[in-house]
Amino acid sequence: MSDTASGATAARVEQVFAASGAYREGHFKLKSGRHGDRYLEKFQVLQWPEHVVEIGKLLAEMVRTTAGDRPIDVVIGPTTGGVILAYEVGRQLGTRGIFAESVSDANGARRELRRGFRIAPGERVALVDDVVTTGASLLEMIPLIEATGGEIAAIAVIVDRSGQLHDLVSPATGRRYRAQALWSLDLPTYEPGPQTCPGCADGLPIEAPGSSGTSSGSSRSAPGLSTSGPGSHGTAPG
Repeated sequence: MSDTASGATAARVEQVFAASGAYREGHFKLKSGRHGDRYLEKFQVLQWPEHVVEIGKLLAEMVRTTAGDRPIDVVIGPTTGGVILAYEVGRQLGTRGIFAESVSDANGARRELRRGFRIAPGERVALVDDVVTTGASLLEMIPLIEATGGEIAAIAVIVDRSGQLHDLVSPATGRRYRAQALWSLDLPTYEPGPQTCPGCADGLPIEAPGSSGTSSGSSRSAPGLSTSGPGSHGTAPG
């Protein structure tokens, strides 16, 4: 994608998140365990099939450009948001979409293919995900794909909230993979505690919306993002 197209794409994704009330301000515990003062609730976007189709198309275009002339054989994503995206991007590319689940045992946490899913040796794989903070979910997925003998041809996500998603280094093989995002931000995150996190220092109630499904009601739409206009489905809780 050209720089102009990438800028237009980022602007459109931002617009979709704003219209869905998915960009929120408050005090949040992120999936990585770090705290943040802004949160992207991607399921406020992914609950709308028309948004999934549109974002899936943008991701599919990014994957095609990155993968080059040889087609993608399978699209894979990590649970949970990656399930929806893998199927939609797979549909857009005319191939299958599968997902890997998180499992924990005596050997620690890892990703695993279940439900009869498999990647054959030599298959070209596109890895997709929703919102990335540290890249931990992607780094769990890469060794799984490498172990199958599949070839990672593209890595694409909707949002990079760190602004630093470029290359990912496989923890298993040390191989570097290029990763791209439709929309890149630079949202600060903090180690928990009053010495490092402004929200903790101010005694603000904390939400873990991605894991608990609950809201304290203290968050609000982030400033600067309008939630009104055509295509708006509502606003963030306030």
